[in-house]
Amino acid sequence: MDPNAHKKARLVNRLSREELLKKLESETFRRITLSFYRYVIIDNPDQMRDRLFEMWSRLNCLGRIYVAREGINAQMNVPEHHFDQFKQELYAIPEFENIPFKIAIEHDNKSFIKLTVKVRKKIVADGLNENEYDVTNVGRHLTAREWNEMMKLPNVKIVDMRNFYESEVGHFEGALLPQAETFREELPEVLNMLRGCEDDPILLYCTGGIRCEKASAYLRHHGFKNVNQLHGGIIDYYRQVKEEGLENRFLGKNFVFDNRLGEHISPDIIATCHQCGKPCDTHRNCANKACNILFIQCEDCAREYEGTCSPACQEVIHLPLEEQKKLLRQVKQRKTFMRYRRWKPECS
Repeated sequence: MDPNAHKKARLVNRLSREELLKKLESETFRRITLSFYRYVIIDNPDQMRDRLFEMWSRLNCLGRIYVAREGINAQMNVPEHHFDQFKQELYAIPEFENIPFKIAIEHDNKSFIKLTVKVRKKIVADGLNENEYDVTNVGRHLTAREWNEMMKLPNVKIVDMRNFYESEVGHFEGALLPQAETFREELPEVLNMLRGCEDDPILLYCTGGIRCEKASAYLRHHGFKNVNQLHGGIIDYYRQVKEEGLENRFLGKNFVFDNRLGEHISPDIIATCHQCGKPCDTHRNCANKACNILFIQCEDCAREYEGTCSPACQEVIHLPLEEQKKLLRQVKQRKTFMRYRRWKPECS
């Protein structure tokens, strides 16, 4: 028997969702939502994972963190009164010394309800072999001011390196918007979109910068000579815009991968409700857990369809609870449960 089995068993959350939400509702302090990443060799990801989980559990941090041999990718929130200690303890780990944070634009204390730290093969799933890119050979990192200036260049190609449901609610003016559902699908799509533009200035952007690190290295590997990326992504772009009084060239909302599902960068609403077509940029997950599709729904349709994406799913949520659980088990057994997929008028 593993002598550390008892210790390892403690290094996971044991509370139910209802208990976690009740605990969160009772909090009287503010939480700071932030994200950070770093490509750095971690010799023992499992050991690092346990160290971080113990440290952040003690500080009552919540979030979703991936650790791999190639580095760390974290989205989380930290109690404001523990923030200085959080930084001090994280920076004391040599691999994460002075790692830069992207602080969220909007805070509601509910961005995450539990702490999850997982070991992965890669911190961003890209589907690439190691010989298809060199992550140290990346594009030029641009400040918000430099980004705005380069957007004016002739023949410039601005590329959104996020998934289609992210760019649907917000993107930079004039950007190319790939229609991929995952980053691994997006890389070859972007390569095909840019064929023949190897000498043109390429501007890449994403939420916080992590996907652009690999995307820029991938394009440079394939012969693109003038590859640039927005340093710190959309999150830090907006911070710089506010602090320096720059023109904001981003339209709409920045999609985020936590319970908020988005934060406004500009007041523009560039998307529409998937059910009635009214201007709307509010993402929801279908209230039918056996569907759970991510879609855009206005308040009127949310009331009419009770938070579901279709009349078929609306019928399901009125079935007895055991019937709903049975449907959910069947979906999971078929491995067809997806958090994101393209909108369909009726769920199959």
